[in-house]
Amino acid sequence: MQRKRVALGVLGAVSTLVLAGFAAVDASESTSGATPRSKLTIMAPAAPGGGWDLASRESQQALRSASIVNNVQVVNVPGAGGTIGLGQFTEIGADPTQLMTTGTVMEGAITANRSPVDLLDTTPIARLADDYEVLIVPADSPYKTLEDFLEVWRENPHGHAIGGGALGGTDHLLTGLVAREAGIDLGQLNYVSFAGGGEVLTSLLSRTVEVGVSGYNDFRDQIEAGNLRALAVSAEEPVPGIDTPTLIEQGVDVALPNWRGVVAPPGISDGQRQELIDIVGEMVRTPEWADALNRNKWVDSFLAGDDFTRFIKEDQARVDAIIEELGL
Repeated sequence: MQRKRVALGVLGAVSTLVLAGFAAVDASESTSGATPRSKLTIMAPAAPGGGWDLASRESQQALRSASIVNNVQVVNVPGAGGTIGLGQFTEIGADPTQLMTTGTVMEGAITANRSPVDLLDTTPIARLADDYEVLIVPADSPYKTLEDFLEVWRENPHGHAIGGGALGGTDHLLTGLVAREAGIDLGQLNYVSFAGGGEVLTSLLSRTVEVGVSGYNDFRDQIEAGNLRALAVSAEEPVPGIDTPTLIEQGVDVALPNWRGVVAPPGISDGQRQELIDIVGEMVRTPEWADALNRNKWVDSFLAGDDFTRFIKEDQARVDAIIEELGL
């Protein structure tokens, strides 16, 4: 450019160094001058169509529609119960324009996959909502109720395959907890792990497995179309809009929420963290987010900042204890 070809002498050189210094400071504050209000990228550490992808895209829509953030993008990094995405996320640097969606499944995968990093290696921002698991069979299955299945499962645990997500994830944990409460030898479990709810559905409809376990929204369309029957939901209390009894209501004392939340990269400043907390706090108060909760049958469980950090620490310990107890 013409400006670069003009010799400005010593004063120009000094000015250039000063401006370069300011540019470096600005870059450390935010990538390419972007701020969380102008640009956000949300990583969904799973393939499109799963629970984290849905939560990420619902957040994207609410943030855009309510004009909280000008430009919101979602990127998918699937694999290993979210720990591949987690590993990449902790290496991107202190960029306050990045968020990652996370939840219970990742906690289990961190332990099961012996991940070198965990959620406390990120900067926790907020828990958003609780999602719930369902136990599913095809509509023409001989199992009309949960007890129908438990009866034959007790007789021959290994002879009845159950399909779900990643080893150590919420689906696996729920299967183990239900088996334990039903008096089934956990060493006899025949649990088949799949990459996501879509593969679980395929295996269920092809009769590769007898029972499927995944998030309610992975199966919702097929339930409403009458192709699948939900035997139980993993909530502590009945969930409005889900016409399926809880495990507890059916005499199995198990409840396991699948929470959804967002974290930022490690190393961002306290001010940048607070700005992200404020942004997410504004989002969860919008009509768009209220609509997302209603449509997806999620239960509001907003928790932010240090309270969310303490929750992660306690919940990871709880999940670790379940995995150890169940020998998963």
